[in-house]
Amino acid sequence: MVLNRVTYRRRLSYNTKSNKTHFTKTPGGKLVYHYATKKTNISKCGDCKQGLRGIPAVRPVKLASLSKRVKTVNRAYGGSKCGRCVRSRIIRAFLIEEQKIVAKVLKAQASKA
Repeated sequence: MVLNRVTYRRRLSYNTKSNKTHFTKTPGGKLVYHYATKKTNISKCGDCKQGLRGIPAVRPVKLASLSKRVKTVNRAYGGSKCGRCVRSRIIRAFLIEEQKIVAKVLKAQASKA
């Protein structure tokens, strides 16, 4: 009977989140550990916490090596806020400015009358 004792291939010898493995049989018939990469989280909108479309879901180290073109969307707040939230911010800012103008006009009319 063959004993299939398998040992870790790296120095970390504890069953931690960063040391997850699975068994794989090599073409030579040996049973070895293969290390699993951690699952990735998609980038989320800062306002509504929804996943951002157009931004790849990769680990932070890989994200650092990607070019800026890949990590952002060509829009104000691209890669940080979703389009819906950006639209609502623009509309809110516009309405606040309109409100200020209306208040100024009403004040001017009140002072004339």
